[in-house]
Amino acid sequence: MNGATPRPATPTHGSRPTLAKVAELAGVSVSTASLAFSGAGPITPETRDRVLAAAAELDYTGPNPLGRQLRSGRSGIVGVVIGDQLKRSFRDPVSVQVLDGLVSTLGENGLGVLLIPGIPSDDPARAVDPLVESAAMDVAVLVWGVSSDDATLTALQRRGVPVVVGEGRAVPGAGLVGIKDREGTAAVVRHLVELGHTRIAEIALSFGTAERTGPIDAARLAQVDRTPTANRLAGVRDAIEPVITWETEASLVEHGKTAGLALLDVPVRERPTALIAHSDLLAAGALLAAHELGLRVPQDVSVAGFDGLDLPWLSPDVLTTVHQPLAEKGAELGRAVIALLAGENPAPVLLDVELVVGSTTGPVPTPAD
Repeated sequence: MNGATPRPATPTHGSRPTLAKVAELAGVSVSTASLAFSGAGPITPETRDRVLAAAAELDYTGPNPLGRQLRSGRSGIVGVVIGDQLKRSFRDPVSVQVLDGLVSTLGENGLGVLLIPGIPSDDPARAVDPLVESAAMDVAVLVWGVSSDDATLTALQRRGVPVVVGEGRAVPGAGLVGIKDREGTAAVVRHLVELGHTRIAEIALSFGTAERTGPIDAARLAQVDRTPTANRLAGVRDAIEPVITWETEASLVEHGKTAGLALLDVPVRERPTALIAHSDLLAAGALLAAHELGLRVPQDVSVAGFDGLDLPWLSPDVLTTVHQPLAEKGAELGRAVIALLAGENPAPVLLDVELVVGSTTGPVPTPAD
């Protein structure tokens, strides 16, 4: 005998492996074995390796996640409120890229995601989706910001769920990640003005949760209740007063095409010489409308968007747009979540955007054109 602690006999493998069996095989207490899996606490590397080797021998993959959640008081889940119906959001590359950056960052930190539609899919008359009021979540991310009287935010605050907000309206005690979309929108409209355009029409994102499409008046303009929409409306007006603003129900190509046909299928003297859309998908739809009407872009009408999406199917046209860092925005939302879970107060983040001039904007057409 050399004085070494004899290794216990290997337990029978016929039953489901447990942490207690792993501890027995490794010759340690159950609490020490638990520390080997948690990655925290006073345990030597040698002991951890022995516990993990015993776990591998028994095909034990780790403590029960539900039990760990109950002990920690956390679910390990982040609720992500996407601001629209799920079926529409997954048709929008903007939503997909932001979610990709967010989910990747959360996954790297061992957190799962529960996607929650901002518009209840089962009953549109409901103020919030039932998951907002009942689902287990440690933090909620409101990807597209909050309205002035946001029922989802109110429900989450009533439950005591910490919140991270995407877009520019700050919420006391919440993390905030936004982009300089007002500045970016103003930059692309000034680009059009510098090209000589004064008759500029605007294709706007939805003003609120009620689905509506059509031209807006001053009364409707005062009702805008979504942060991205409000910022981009303000950015346009920082540069020029548009001749008309057309509200869309969602940021999809077909909605941009509907707006483009309505705005451009008018007598030439009434027709705007340029269209500024609040998103690239809306701008792409307007571009398709212009071609369908036999208009040349940009010789007869210029078209510009916002987002910086790669849309090769528009070739040979290349949209003039404002590029925003979509995946980085998602990653910043994820970092704000991690900070909140660590008990920190994350500083607001405002990401830069960049004007990218493509082939769809040009000088204002002259009467001879």
